[in-house]
Amino acid sequence: MIPTTSLERLPIHYRVLFTGFLLTIGVGLLMAGAQIMMTHGKADGKPGLSMDDIVYSYYGNRNGSKLQTMLNGQMKPMAPDEVRFELVKWAQDGAPLSDWNAEIKPIIDKYCTSCHHADSSLPDFNVFENVKKVAEIDRGESYTQLTRVSHIHLFGISFIFFFVGWIFALTEFPQKWKWILIATPFAFLILDVLSWWLTKASPVFALLTMLGGIGYSLASTAMIFTSLVQMWLPRGYWPNFWSKE
Repeated sequence: MIPTTSLERLPIHYRVLFTGFLLTIGVGLLMAGAQIMMTHGKADGKPGLSMDDIVYSYYGNRNGSKLQTMLNGQMKPMAPDEVRFELVKWAQDGAPLSDWNAEIKPIIDKYCTSCHHADSSLPDFNVFENVKKVAEIDRGESYTQLTRVSHIHLFGISFIFFFVGWIFALTEFPQKWKWILIATPFAFLILDVLSWWLTKASPVFALLTMLGGIGYSLASTAMIFTSLVQMWLPRGYWPNFWSKE
């Protein structure tokens, strides 16, 4: 017997509302993945997201400075090789103030301060002390930055999972697996954020970050796909698995 609250029995205006939300969230997940590939995915200077990218982002690259890591990774397209080499060499020499005005600041002004200025959310590279700070040994994200990003992710993304799970709860799906799918994104979101802090302490925990992101992405995709199919496709197109208890 079909429950009156199943998605396929909802009035058309509710199905349009839910569909618009789920499709937007689906595109948002794709954009989030692209953003990760274009930021964290370039931390080691190589294309694609790797364990080194995660380690460099949170634990840091203790063999060099954050300036060096960024110039060889995410910021590599922003300046010619010879310019990046000169900045890296300056950082490796201890970022001496004696070279700042004559050699380094003109480079910074030309290639960096269009984004790194006082009115942006990035460090102001017009100030020597700010540049010197990123020229020190790279220790990854600061605890202040981790706290800020953690609370944004936990509050913001949990609301997304709540509404996706709410819609999915109206589907016909084996009860045991429905409970597991609804709970999975929340569990893996907590694991993901916790792994940032653990990786900050030790790079051995970087794998947890990868698992956390994959876990909640797969669970969300399964819930979104199932909900959309049950709202718009006839029952004959549904997998038999969905109707089994």
